[in-house]
Amino acid sequence: MHSYPTSFALIGVALLNNLVSGFSCTAPVPPLPTSAFIRNSLPRSSSCPTNSYNKNIFQQRTKDLFSSSGHNSPVMMVRGGGDGTALSASIAGDDAAVGQDLNLTTSKVLASLWGAFGVVYILAKAIKRVVPIALEPFMKGEGVVPLTQFQLAAYILTCLWFAYVEGYKGFQLKFSPLVVSRSFTLNSSSPIHHLLLAPLYSMGLFHATKKRMIISWSVSIGVAVIVAAVKRLPYPWRNIVDAGVVIGLSWGSISILGGYIISLVTGIAPIDVDPALPEKKE
Repeated sequence: MHSYPTSFALIGVALLNNLVSGFSCTAPVPPLPTSAFIRNSLPRSSSCPTNSYNKNIFQQRTKDLFSSSGHNSPVMMVRGGGDGTALSASIAGDDAAVGQDLNLTTSKVLASLWGAFGVVYILAKAIKRVVPIALEPFMKGEGVVPLTQFQLAAYILTCLWFAYVEGYKGFQLKFSPLVVSRSFTLNSSSPIHHLLLAPLYSMGLFHATKKRMIISWSVSIGVAVIVAAVKRLPYPWRNIVDAGVVIGLSWGSISILGGYIISLVTGIAPIDVDPALPEKKE
């Protein structure tokens, strides 16, 4: 049982190692400039010439790194938010501007940290609760019936299905970027209930467009109904479904952490992600 938290920790270390190597100053290619918040937090050294690159190079490098294709992307307007939280992408001639600098401050980092990591904490609690059930068929104990070959194949296919549908398409492509994007719209001037309920705010459960709130609440209620139905399944089918849930939620947690760290280091919000903030009332 103790090896699984260690495995998640190793995955996190590998992710951080890849991030660090990507921004290493010893690489033959100049590193991607970091955000102002990170630069001000690090000791200045002549061996790491991050501050020597101007803003034009910064914009060009980030466009090359994060653009999904060579064509201009459509204009994306971001509603709501305050100063320094512009997350827009626009077209000026042949040059497409990527997400603007988040102008990170200590208060914004702390608020976004609570928002994003609060969501990860909610997912982690769910994972911890479901893991013992998912692993039950492989435990050696009295009354545990081993899986048949058909059931084992169903176990593996369910994990793969949840990894792709829930982990990749649901979390990595949609929900995780939304959480990261919305978390960085929080700052010291945000309403107190936005800060206290930052994880729920980041999930789009309130202070969002009508469409976003309908989607968020529908998904939340739908998941609760599915969980209640899965609990009624007999052994080992409940265990098989729960194994897939563990894979999907783990993928989602890692994608939120990875997206948050990338935005924190680069100072750029997730590209082409609308935080779905409501229109400001005049």
